[in-house]
Amino acid sequence: MASCFGRMFSFYKICLQQARSCSTHASTSLPAYVKIVEVGPRDGLQNEKKFVPTETKVEFINKLSEAGLPVIEVTSFVSPKWVPQMADNSEVLQSIKRSKGITYTALTPNLKGFKDAVSCGVSEVAIFGAASETFSKYVSCVLGCPYEKTVSPEKVAQVAKEMFEMGCYEISLGDTIGVGTPGAMKQLIAVVTKQIPIERVAVHCHDTYGQALANILAALQMGVTVVDSSTAGLGGCPYAKGASGNVATEDVLYMLDGLGIKTGVDLQKTVEAGRFISQALGRSTQSKVGQAMKSSL
Repeated sequence: MASCFGRMFSFYKICLQQARSCSTHASTSLPAYVKIVEVGPRDGLQNEKKFVPTETKVEFINKLSEAGLPVIEVTSFVSPKWVPQMADNSEVLQSIKRSKGITYTALTPNLKGFKDAVSCGVSEVAIFGAASETFSKYVSCVLGCPYEKTVSPEKVAQVAKEMFEMGCYEISLGDTIGVGTPGAMKQLIAVVTKQIPIERVAVHCHDTYGQALANILAALQMGVTVVDSSTAGLGGCPYAKGASGNVATEDVLYMLDGLGIKTGVDLQKTVEAGRFISQALGRSTQSKVGQAMKSSL
């Protein structure tokens, strides 16, 4: 299980496997504002087989900054042996243009990674743990679980409570292999928030079964106000076979705008950032909104 290091750091996240269970009643009210945590540069690119040039990563992050994403997860300080794509973490962090009011974070799976991130000037980090012992034992410090399948909400709540009590500021519930449904999401949050405040809960949804937006809406109805997403729908777990990309930031923004929920993020500029990275990777964007806006030009 991952540990929380250094309480002088104000922001931590823990990604947990979402449970599949029955539904619960939700509040009909929706938040006025939702904070988007952009994970494309790290979670979105980590599974790419071909190394993405450092300058491409830097330009991608700069475009995300121009779009006004309030939190951008830039890279991961993990051994290149396990995630070669993140081998240029220090260079990327030192090369990006930092915009005022934007938080630039890095994932640190262990103490060495934490120290390396600090040496590069990172002031906020993300850590993670799994609500599945099998995943934790199979490969240490990875997200989600394709091995134990169903994970009970109570187990997730237990891990969330322990991490919160260690000093984690924000707990992101991660449906890493994208098997969740709105009912399961509501049940999960109902159980987890018996242990930690709803204000400290975020959601991280993959779209393997096409349920990500529905799951996010269910979370919003439960009072969640922080959502992780990846521009162009980039991503996937390198240790979870069949896990497709994260929910696309563009699609989340479009839905939130339609609900009258403010984010402070420029949708058009986010779409442009998605097109840039998709072209660099030699593929089409996985964002439905990105595809629609391109066809309407």
